[in-house]
Amino acid sequence: MPDFLADCRTRLAFDLLGNTWTPVVIWSLRHGPARPHDLRRRIGGISGKVLTETLRRLEHNGLVVRRTYREAPPRVEYALTELGRTLLAPIEGFGTWAAAYGDEVVAAQDRAADPWHSG
Repeated sequence: MPDFLADCRTRLAFDLLGNTWTPVVIWSLRHGPARPHDLRRRIGGISGKVLTETLRRLEHNGLVVRRTYREAPPRVEYALTELGRTLLAPIEGFGTWAAAYGDEVVAAQDRAADPWHSG
């Protein structure tokens, strides 16, 4: 594997998924299009502003598409593109890893935060 140079494609992928909300929003769209308020309800803990910023970034990167419907009131939905769907397997892999090893990471964090810990 080459070094992670500033312009390498691997760094691009890490940058895309490095934002806390990016994989969460992508995963929330895995079953089909959703309106922003539905996404906020599914995700929990995300502000409207942060969700909007995340969706715009995902759209800019070609991972989601925004559809506007001429209705009263206007309706907007977001859906994964084919490119966006390709990230579902890696995101699921991270989730599997987190389920298997998350407790170990939390335990290590607790040990590191304990000033009386003598490694």
